[in-house]
Amino acid sequence: MPPIVLDGENLTLEAVEAIAEGASCSLHPRALRRVRASRRTVERAARGGAAVYGVNTGFGHLAQVRIAAGDLEALQLNLLRSHAAGVGDPLPERVVRAVLALRANCLARGHSGIRPETLDLLLRMLARRVHPVIPERGSVSASGDLAPLAHLALVLVGEGEAWSGGRRVPGAAALRRAGLAPVHLAPKEGIALINGTQVMLAIGILALLRAERLAVAADVLGAMTLEALKGSHRPFDRRVHAARPHTGQGTSAGNLRRLLAGSTIEPSHADCGRVQDSYSLRCMPQVHGAARDALAHVRRTLAIEVNASTDNPMVFADEDELVSAGNFHGQPVAVALDHLAVGVCALGTISERRIERLLNPDLSDLPAFLTPEPGLHSGFMMAQVTAAALVSENKTHAHPASVDTIPTSAAKEDHVAMGLHAALKATRVVDNVAHVLGIEALAAAQALDFLKPLRAGKGAEAARAALRRRIPRLVADRVLAQDIAASRALLDAQVLRQAAEKVAGRLA
Repeated sequence: MPPIVLDGENLTLEAVEAIAEGASCSLHPRALRRVRASRRTVERAARGGAAVYGVNTGFGHLAQVRIAAGDLEALQLNLLRSHAAGVGDPLPERVVRAVLALRANCLARGHSGIRPETLDLLLRMLARRVHPVIPERGSVSASGDLAPLAHLALVLVGEGEAWSGGRRVPGAAALRRAGLAPVHLAPKEGIALINGTQVMLAIGILALLRAERLAVAADVLGAMTLEALKGSHRPFDRRVHAARPHTGQGTSAGNLRRLLAGSTIEPSHADCGRVQDSYSLRCMPQVHGAARDALAHVRRTLAIEVNASTDNPMVFADEDELVSAGNFHGQPVAVALDHLAVGVCALGTISERRIERLLNPDLSDLPAFLTPEPGLHSGFMMAQVTAAALVSENKTHAHPASVDTIPTSAAKEDHVAMGLHAALKATRVVDNVAHVLGIEALAAAQALDFLKPLRAGKGAEAARAALRRRIPRLVADRVLAQDIAASRALLDAQVLRQAAEKVAGRLA
């Protein structure tokens, strides 16, 4: 694919994911002009006599300390060294690529005062796969993700660590192997590199896009389970959802109608006498839809943030002015990512209840635990236990991080956002839900196999067949961990969705 052009204004969430997966990017000439203009403003301020935060003063509580002209370069380097205090496991390289792209796009807006050559090195590192080692812990999301971004920025000056050719090496060695030279920071460049929300944002974007795909998968799997349990199609009547016109609810109901069309199972139980199905079947549009609406809100917030300026002080070249403010504060992103965790959590809890109904012979007409020989074999018994464990864990992770705050930097940063915590928790919730839905896919396909020669709706049947081409039916007990991992991978690759869409039409 052609390089993704960064101009500070038009980057999409999908483009960020593409860069995370290896796509290249370049800088738009318009952005380069803005960067040069803002740099000239910073240089004039550095030569002047007035105190300008981050240019000729200390940082945070030390902002009242004036720095001599001869020490301005050392000030920026010391900032990176002192702030690189992260701990924990390194972020995955795909996340680091997203962080690099997002930071470059933010700097390209021209409100940061960075030099073009420093921004160019950031982009060259991305192109040549010099990926800084960024510990995942240590940010309270006050002045943005200071500690993680300091670890990133150190590599630009030939310090820190980076991944190079799959190996963790000193930053200077990684640059040298890539044919790159480190930069010497000029006034304001250190703070320009580390003030921002791009670490929590990168993690959040990747979690959101995965969650959006899982929301569609939940409809596919819910349709398979409904058919396996001989549930009614009536609750998805278009008129019902027009009478309560939440966007996500209507979308989910429309998906279910398409997936269930052409069923031979439904007419087989037309006179069964059951008045209503359980909520986990009947209320799928309402629950899945609420999750979709939550994800839509998160998307709107992150789409703004991805093209936002989050530096301090802000440079306004047209007015030749620097303004100290608080765009670095992570609260908007933190609240959105907490919303992501809460919203997607529901996809897992309702899926686990559907799994239970498939496996429990007291709640279905199916063999116990979906094994042909219950007793001798345990079938999917423990798979449901795993699902229960995951959704219970998610209830803990869904507690919002953004309601917490703790003063830092001698109480100068007296309200913080905990946005990186929110991002990491949301990622864990999404990953857990992917496993739960993977378990439901296995159970629903196994249950539908017992109903042959009856066939589920065309979309649901196509999804079952797609899973069966890769994962065989459970005839006798085997290790299920591999099956669960394979099923989850099919959902992440959207294999079941694509199979369903070929016969049922596009799913929204």
